[in-house]
Amino acid sequence: MLKASALYIVIIIALVIGVICSSLIVAAYFYKIQYQKKFRYDQLENNLSSGINILLASSDTTYAAGETLSLFNNESDSVSLKRFDWGVYEIGTVKAFNQKDSLYKTFTIANVIDSSKWAALYLIDEDRPFSLSGKTTIRGDAYIPKAGVQQAYVDNKAYEGDKRLIIGMKHNSDRKLPALDENWLKQLDKYFRQEHAGDTALLKKDTVNGSFLNPTRVVNFKKAVKTLKNIYLDGNIILFSDTTLILDSTATLKNILVFAKAIVVKGGFNGSCQLFATDSISIGSNCRFNYPSCLGVIRFQSSAFNTQEKIAIGGHTNFSGIVFTYEQTENQKKPLIEVSKNTKITGQVHSQGMLALMDKTEVDGSVFTSLFYYRNSFTLFENYLINTTIDSKALSPYYLTSEIMPVTGKKKRVLQWLEAN
Repeated sequence: MLKASALYIVIIIALVIGVICSSLIVAAYFYKIQYQKKFRYDQLENNLSSGINILLASSDTTYAAGETLSLFNNESDSVSLKRFDWGVYEIGTVKAFNQKDSLYKTFTIANVIDSSKWAALYLIDEDRPFSLSGKTTIRGDAYIPKAGVQQAYVDNKAYEGDKRLIIGMKHNSDRKLPALDENWLKQLDKYFRQEHAGDTALLKKDTVNGSFLNPTRVVNFKKAVKTLKNIYLDGNIILFSDTTLILDSTATLKNILVFAKAIVVKGGFNGSCQLFATDSISIGSNCRFNYPSCLGVIRFQSSAFNTQEKIAIGGHTNFSGIVFTYEQTENQKKPLIEVSKNTKITGQVHSQGMLALMDKTEVDGSVFTSLFYYRNSFTLFENYLINTTIDSKALSPYYLTSEIMPVTGKKKRVLQWLEAN
């Protein structure tokens, strides 16, 4: 005869078996859910990559307004694509979605460099040579006047560089500088000519982030001189001013655009932004502009006061990106880019007028200019480089440029990732 306790043992065993079987069923269901989720995620990732490649490969302007399409005529392969100008670069946004699931990425788009047009130096031909003095180094292909390059003795300094003078291939330059892209310049000029609404109350916060998936956040100071300080601005934000805008060292700007008549950046500033002015841009000492930044002075209409367009970069500053000047109608006072002592530019300099590279300045990349000048206490020297380094070989092979520059290739690449989920 069985003991009564055996019944309890059977019940316990049945309960354990039931729990195990239930756990297996739950685990199988959970695994199925996770597998389906992983499958959808992988599918969205693939669709996202396909959308990015479509934007990089296509030149279709319809993407400026945004477009939604099905990659394989399947409702589960839908992507939303948008590409629009952002300063001298482009912004791409791609969103892949399937029912309630979605992934998105926003990124900056730039172009590769056309190696056939690339050069460390391009100096237009005005039927005179240019001269090197002190510890000057030019490394890379150079387009120079037919009169050539020579050594010079200036400020009690003889030439102390490489005996080849230019460490690279020499080519004859033309009488005109390779031009910046007119369409991009006109696009930038529209920002100065159009009326812009704006909310200055936006800057009452100490941190403002603008997503590129949302409409652009605009701040317009109009004719009020404004100093930005103790603020962090990031993303899809544009600042406008009809007069002078001052950026304090306590202000941090990341990926935003600034359009003003004149822009003053105080010493010690640190950020990555694109600054455009019609009159002048002044950068203080000990500043750092991270890649990809841009400084551009653009003038399509003559100034009423015949003022000189100017970009002045202070000493001990590091700048990564593009620096350029442009004027549609030639002025008696040519546009000027002045780079102070011990300053380093990584990227490209395109000066339609004059370029002054002071003592111990360095350009890792390329310099295109109509004229060099150097001023000491007594004399102004034209087409002289003294204690200056221009080195195209020092520029990263992964450096990407803008379509506005004359050395741009056709292929587009992702310059930087901005937002993702």
